[in-house]
Amino acid sequence: MNNKIKKLTLVLALVAALGFIGCQNDTKNEPVTSTTKLSNDMAMIDLSFGVRGNCEMCKTTIEKAAKSVIGVKKANWDVDKKTIDVTYDEAKVNANAIHNAIAAAGYDTEEVKGDEEAYSNLPNCCQYTRDMEMNQSEKMTGHKDEDYHN
Repeated sequence: MNNKIKKLTLVLALVAALGFIGCQNDTKNEPVTSTTKLSNDMAMIDLSFGVRGNCEMCKTTIEKAAKSVIGVKKANWDVDKKTIDVTYDEAKVNANAIHNAIAAAGYDTEEVKGDEEAYSNLPNCCQYTRDMEMNQSEKMTGHKDEDYHN
C-alpha cells in the first residue's frame, strides 16, 4: 500500500510541475502579442488628396478602388471638395499604390492621370472634365470665380 501512495504522489507532483511550466510559458507570450499590436497601430497614416469626379456613383467607385488596396482601412471621397481622405497601414502599402488604384478605375488624382479606357467606360454622369479643380474648399462648387461675377 505504501508503494502505491508513493507512486500516486510522484505522478501528482509530475502533473503539478508540468502545469506550472505550462502556465509560465503562457505568461511569457502575452507581452509579445501586446507589443506587436502596438507597432501595427503606429503604422497607420492619414492622407488627403484631390480626385476628380462628379457624383455619388463616382464616390462609390473611387472609394471602392482605394479600399481594394491591401492595407487601406478607410476611404472617404468628398463630392463637393473633390478630395479623398484615406487611412492606411504604411507597413503594407504606400500612397502611390492608392493613387494608381484610383487612376486604374478611371479617375484622375493629383499624382496620376486616370486610365483612358477605364474613363471612357464610366457612366456619362461620371465623365468629369479633365481640367476640373481638385482639393476645393467648402465654399467652392466646381465653378471658377469669374462664373459668379457674370
